[in-house]
Amino acid sequence: MQAIIREYLSSLEPGELQEFGNMSLFPLFSPRENGQRYITMKEALGQGTLKIREMGATGSVPELRAINRGDVPVLLLDGEELAGAKQNRVLNTTILLKERSETIIPVSCTEQGRWSSASPAFYDSGIVMSPRIRKAKSRSVTMNVETSGKFQSNQSRVWQDIQCMAGSAEVHSPTGAMKDIHVSRELDLGRYMRFFELFPGQKGLLVLIGGRVEGFDAVSLAPAYAVLHGRLVKSYAMDALLREGKKGPGEEVRREKAMAFIDEVRECGGKGFPSVGLGTDVRFRGGRIVGSSLVYRDSVIHAAFFRRGQSRGEGEHGNFTSFRSRRDFRAGSYTDKEAPYGREGEGQPYDEEII
Repeated sequence: MQAIIREYLSSLEPGELQEFGNMSLFPLFSPRENGQRYITMKEALGQGTLKIREMGATGSVPELRAINRGDVPVLLLDGEELAGAKQNRVLNTTILLKERSETIIPVSCTEQGRWSSASPAFYDSGIVMSPRIRKAKSRSVTMNVETSGKFQSNQSRVWQDIQCMAGSAEVHSPTGAMKDIHVSRELDLGRYMRFFELFPGQKGLLVLIGGRVEGFDAVSLAPAYAVLHGRLVKSYAMDALLREGKKGPGEEVRREKAMAFIDEVRECGGKGFPSVGLGTDVRFRGGRIVGSSLVYRDSVIHAAFFRRGQSRGEGEHGNFTSFRSRRDFRAGSYTDKEAPYGREGEGQPYDEEII
């Protein structure tokens, strides 16, 4: 399994640098061909072959029921958001749903203040959770699957991180919905989209913010990535919007950092667990890397890795905000120095890039 992932990572080739503001993006390509056919969640929901519902009339916050009536597997991407039903949720890990199957999928709530039915089933919100929240969620999911075998997150931490993002974005959502933050900044996010185009054959992206590697996402099929491209760009752009700083050093240095990050990921050790759907979910946690890979039939279907590093106030359980910061946010008096998406290096409780 490790050899399969290393070979796949070695095949990733960064393309031409794209940049806007403090965000730099390298499109990722790979000559490896994967014979496994699948479609994305967006496509399957649009075709009506996929239905995602609450767990019965009462519902269950950490679980949903996914029914794939189609003849091909469906890719649900870690961090993709589902809206509607009793409350909005995001996927806790990447899942490849078997064709003609019914699967219980692990999710996290992204709308703390609602528990009432808005629709019979979920719909695609078009949003992927920002990498800064995704990597904290990924780490807690990894810790839980290691100890209990369940792909559950630290739900309180997810809510807390969404609150911090809302504070930094100066957005008030009556239900604490992550979606409301993204919608409120849609105009700003749209500006990024004009500078980060999709290339033919592109299978992923690697992003630097302020000259520091944030992470990368890559999938095995170019047509699937084409569907995911816009929402992934926006997820990284949301973090760039809420962080100060310039684009960083020259292009050659940024390319060297990108390659060094891929090399570092390739040398990481991971542990495999049976996936909720098809294949094996390989989790990586430790040092300055957190991430996961879904492997099926000796091929990497999706890989997502993020940089994490020690910053002031970060302990073993990740970058929790301090009690004072949480108290001040609830009181409506969050300052730049306390906000996780505020000025870098000024009491920021989120991970800081080391390279």
